Amino acid sequence: MRSYRLTVSAAAAALLSLAAAAPAVADGGDADRSFTIEDPRITESSGLAASRAHPGIYWTHNDSDDGPYVFAVDSRTGKTVARITMKGVGAPRDVEAISLGPDGNLYVGDIGDNLNGSWDHVWIYRFPEPKELRDQVVRATQFDVKYADGARNAEALMVHPKTGRVYIASKNEDGGGLYEGPAKLTTGGDNVFRRVGEVPWVTDGAFSPDGKELVLRSYFSARGYPFANGRLGKDYPVESPLLGQSESVTYTADGSALMYGSEGEQSDVVRVDLKSGGGDGPARAGGTSPSSAGAGSTAGGDGVPVKGTTLTGIAVLAGIGLLLFLGRRRRQG
Repeated sequence: MRSYRLTVSAAAAALLSLAAAAPAVADGGDADRSFTIEDPRITESSGLAASRAHPGIYWTHNDSDDGPYVFAVDSRTGKTVARITMKGVGAPRDVEAISLGPDGNLYVGDIGDNLNGSWDHVWIYRFPEPKELRDQVVRATQFDVKYADGARNAEALMVHPKTGRVYIASKNEDGGGLYEGPAKLTTGGDNVFRRVGEVPWVTDGAFSPDGKELVLRSYFSARGYPFANGRLGKDYPVESPLLGQSESVTYTADGSALMYGSEGEQSDVVRVDLKSGGGDGPARAGGTSPSSAGAGSTAGGDGVPVKGTTLTGIAVLAGIGLLLFLGRRRRQG
C-alpha cells in the first residue's frame, strides 16, 4: 500500500509539472510585487508572511529536513537579506507554515504529518520579529500542540491579527477542518486545538490585516471566508495563479493584495490585487480586479498575465482526480 501511495504521489508530481511554467515577474524594483526567490538554499518554500517591521520583506522557510531556519526575502530583488536560526527548540520535523501575530512575534508551524496522523503531537515555534535584518540566532519558544479529535496532517497556520489566537487548517483530500487554539499558548503542557469549521483541501491560509477575511488555498484554487467571532462565514472563490506546486499565501502588509508562493528552486511569488476600493474582500474569481487577465490566466500586480491556461489547469485537475479515484478503488479492493 505504501509503495502504491508513493507511486500515486510521484505521478501527481509529474502532472503538476505541466503547470510549472514560470509566471511573469515584475522587475521594476517596487516592493510587494511579483518576484522570484533567488536564494539557492530555499528550495521548498512552504509558507509566507509579510513583515510589518520591514516593508517589502517576506518571511519564508523550507519544508522538512532543513533545520531551524527562517529566511527574510526582499520582494524588490528576490534576495535573502537575513537567515534566522532558532535556538531553544527541538529538531524541526515538517515545517509547513509561518504567520505574524499582533504581538510582533513570528509563529512557525511544525505541523506537517505526511504519514496522515501518525504523530501524537506537533509543534509551534514563536520568536519576536527581528528589528535588524541580518543573519542571527534567536531564542524561540516551543509549544506542544494536539488536536481534540486526534492527530492529523496540516499545512496551514494562521494567527488572527486582532485577537492573536492561532488557527490551523488540516489537509485532507476529502476535506479538512479549521482548528482553533487556546486563547493563549502555554509551555509545559499540550495546547489542544478544537475543530470549529469545515474546509477543503488546504495547503496554506492567511487572515486579512483587519481579521475580517480568511483566505485558504489549495494546489489549484483559493477560497475566501468572512470571519467573525472565531467562525467561518459562507465561502466564495478567490482569484489565484496556477503554479507548479502551490504551497503558500499571505496578504501584503497593507492588505492591498494577496501574494501566492510555490515550492522549488528559484520559485515564484505572484501578487494578485484585491478589489479596487479596499475593505470589500479579496478579488473573487471572475470578478473585477486590477490584475484580471481573462479566463484561463491570472495576473500579477503589474497586470502581466501569468503563464498557464485553462486547458492546462483542466488537464492537471483531471489527472489528479483520476489518481485519487484509483487510490480509493485500490483501498476498497
